[in-house]
Amino acid sequence: MSQRAIRATYMRGGTSKGLFFRAEDLPQDKRERDALLLRAIGSPDPYQKHTDGMGGATSSTSKVVIVSPSLREDCDVDFLFGAVAIEAPLIDWSGNCGNLSAAVGPFAIAQGWVAPCEGSTTVRI
Repeated sequence: MSQRAIRATYMRGGTSKGLFFRAEDLPQDKRERDALLLRAIGSPDPYQKHTDGMGGATSSTSKVVIVSPSLREDCDVDFLFGAVAIEAPLIDWSGNCGNLSAAVGPFAIAQGWVAPCEGSTTVRI
């Protein structure tokens, strides 16, 4: 099996934790992308431990976020949130996580997509 390096950042937002990825680093094909993300988290895991991945084996710590610079003029970044099932090979892309949404801004600043300002920085998501 060949290995592939992909940048990822493990971040906390509120009481949640998740793996943040740059959209440009992930496969364009959604099935291939989801398979890679499941592998990174360690799902599915019949023992519910995520021993083989970065997931925390709870619903608040088994999450992924895909971020990219926005193509819209009124936004700085776009993001897609996924809740990763622990026992099944499934990522639910239909919801959101307010806690990890709060971490999107700091991630965008760390990636150099938004310049930090003295005092506080606004990131339009």
